[in-house]
Parts: sequence; structure tokens; C-alpha cells
Amino acid sequence: MTLETISTAKAHGGVQGVYRHASAETKTPMTFAVFVPPHEQGAKLPVLWYLSGLTCTHANCMDKGEYRRLAAELGLIVVLPDTSPRGETVPDEKDNWQFGSGAGFYVDATQAPYAENYRMYSYVTKELPAVIAANFPADMSRQGITGHSMGGHGALTIALKNPDTFKSASAFAPIVKPSVAGWSKPALEKYLGADETAWRAYDMVLLIEDGKRFPELLVDQGEADSFLTTGLMPELLVDAAAKAGQKVVLNLREGYDHSYNFISTFMDDHLRWHAARLKA
Repeated sequence: MTLETISTAKAHGGVQGVYRHASAETKTPMTFAVFVPPHEQGAKLPVLWYLSGLTCTHANCMDKGEYRRLAAELGLIVVLPDTSPRGETVPDEKDNWQFGSGAGFYVDATQAPYAENYRMYSYVTKELPAVIAANFPADMSRQGITGHSMGGHGALTIALKNPDTFKSASAFAPIVKPSVAGWSKPALEKYLGADETAWRAYDMVLLIEDGKRFPELLVDQGEADSFLTTGLMPELLVDAAAKAGQKVVLNLREGYDHSYNFISTFMDDHLRWHAARLKA
């Protein structure tokens, strides 16, 4: 598979790169970022995936996430995919920031005209991992996943459905029940159709109710987040997990909002959480 290098820069002894490839899943070029920490030649390193939120690309966390220093110290490869397919031929709603470009919701769309390109679940869980394995010193037997907001929803639903692939999972301010949240329910209907039973595969609360489990989930949530009560609703995850016996560690952070000021503050906590679970 051909990988185009857009840029590389040395950081904390490692390399922060941005790359592009032609995706068979989305049928578009896809751009992503990878940080490779300093390591001995021939070493294989654990991989942490970071899934970004609505309107974001790989660049948001790369520029503001403040992960490189500790990732270098802990020996973690960090992968930052894009949030959706992009391009003039990709169907979109340009005036709707909650749908289309920048808002793939990490689902495989089944409805026309979106099914052709919006296959972010398969892209993140199958195609891009193959690219990472082929081009970077990655130990794919040691993978963790995290994300923010829409990406937190993606990270935790992917972990719940793939507990044999991922050894650790966490999220910053995830959309815990997108089937009811105002900023995600319309997107699920457009991508997956009006039959709400099809949405269950992409809703962490419903996945837990349906029997999906992961050893433990870490969630950080700012108490001053303007989306807390209408879009994120972490209490729904806590309630579902308690009923099912699913372990969830929820940290409510006083005074913190939904921004990268919040994420960068607690990024080290999440990196250490993952590193401890991704040891050889």
C-alpha cells in the first residue's frame, strides 16, 4: 500500500508525522498523523489510537493535545485518524457541523448516498490498522483506544465491540448515548436509516445493555462542559454499567469545559492509564 508523507518533525526524540493514503473503504484520500517515540532499532511498540470529535481533523489533537512528551517517555505510538471522508464528490451538508464532513461518527453508513464513502468504523478498525502495521514499528497485539466527544463515543463503542483487539479504552467527554442526544440522533438516522435497532451497534449504553463488555473504561468529564446535560449525559453510562457489572471509572472535573484546555490537562492521566495496560 502506498503511503505519502506530508510532513515529519522531530519531537521529544521521536518523530511526529502526517501522512496520506488512498482508502479503499472511504474511496477518498485519507490523512492521518502518527507520533513514533524514540526506540531501539527493531523494537515493536504499543499503539494508542486517538479519535477526534465533531468538526475536527488529525490536526486538533496533534497541535493542542500535548501528548508527545509523555508518549515519548512511555514508548507509545499515537495514531490520530481523520473524522470523516473528505472531497468534492463526497456527499455533505456544508452548513451542518453535526453531519457529513468532520462528522463521520465512526459508523459504517448503510443509507444512500452516504454508504459509498462514510465507512469510518471499518476504516478505523480494519483498513488504517493494516496501514499502521505495514509502515510503522507497531505491536498490533498491544493496542489502546481513546477519543474526545464524538471520538469518545467512537473509542468506547469500538472497544466494547472489539475487546480482543484492544487492551485499554478511555474517553474525554464522550457522547455516551448518541441514539438520544440531539447532536447525534439526526446523524445516525441519515447514516443508518430510520430503524433505530440499527443504531444499537454504535451506542455504548445500548451495547452494554445488549451484553458487550470491556475489562474497564476510563472517562473524564468537565463539569463546566456546555454539552454536559444535553449531549454527553455520562450518568446514563454510569447507570447502564452499574446494572450490567461493567467497570467504569468516571472522573468529574470541576470547572473544566469541552475544549482542548480540558483534554490537554488530563492527557497525561490517560496516557499512563493506557501504558500500564499495554505493557508487554
